[in-house]
Amino acid sequence: MSRYPELKGKVALITGAGRAGGLGEGIARRLAAEGCRVVVTDIGHVRGAEMPASAVGSNEALEQVAAAIVAEGGDCTAITLDVLEEAQVQAAIADVVARFGGLDILVNNAGIGYLMKPIIEMEASEWDAVLGVNLRGGFLCMKHAAKAMIAQGRGGRIVNIASQAAKSAFPFASAYCSSKHGLVGLTRVGAVELGQHGITVNAICPNHVTTGLGAWQNEYFAKAQGVSVEEYLAAMRKRIPLGRPGLPDDTAAACAFLCSDDANYVTGEAMNVSGGEENH
Repeated sequence: MSRYPELKGKVALITGAGRAGGLGEGIARRLAAEGCRVVVTDIGHVRGAEMPASAVGSNEALEQVAAAIVAEGGDCTAITLDVLEEAQVQAAIADVVARFGGLDILVNNAGIGYLMKPIIEMEASEWDAVLGVNLRGGFLCMKHAAKAMIAQGRGGRIVNIASQAAKSAFPFASAYCSSKHGLVGLTRVGAVELGQHGITVNAICPNHVTTGLGAWQNEYFAKAQGVSVEEYLAAMRKRIPLGRPGLPDDTAAACAFLCSDDANYVTGEAMNVSGGEENH
């Protein structure tokens, strides 16, 4: 049952949504359940050493995400999109507008969270890849989505999926933390510039979520700390006031709220969805 009936028929574009069990898929499923016409995107192919097959949403996986949402009764279409390429971003948004009659919601979810190294070992190419997808990609999608929304004249919603790493520092995550801090800055500027057009721009800052990427992070950080994955997760649960890591549904629920009429007067925010772990 839809909690926000005003979202029925809204057109929502979600980047980085081509992996089953990921945040993008969770957001897409929730918005589809609210009655949105959802377009999911992902890069669909390997791009250099920094974006191997194990880390990107393949075309097949992207289509499977869309098919699963349709099987559940949702309206979902898949489009391949490399957010690093401005021409592709512009073309994808123009295609969505032409096919569906407009664009109401953009969710910037595409990101790299698997290039983790100490600063003194981080390659410039790895830094560039993380900042490129996490921040440049978000900027390009916001730029062209905002243009479409302004032309439509009916406002819109832009939601950037940041991270607890947008507010707190973590070892081996120099590029990731920098990109997510930057994404919150971009969110705030977007809110100031686009408010006059009725477009709200907000960020969501989840703590750790054990998606496919999250499982890799568990193993990486457990090894770095010299503990087992089970010990690492037990310590994580202990420091979270609500006693568990995040779920994709937690972030998806926050996203649905920010896209709803209940959030008409909320913009420029970086909302923690962290079970109380992040409290500033």
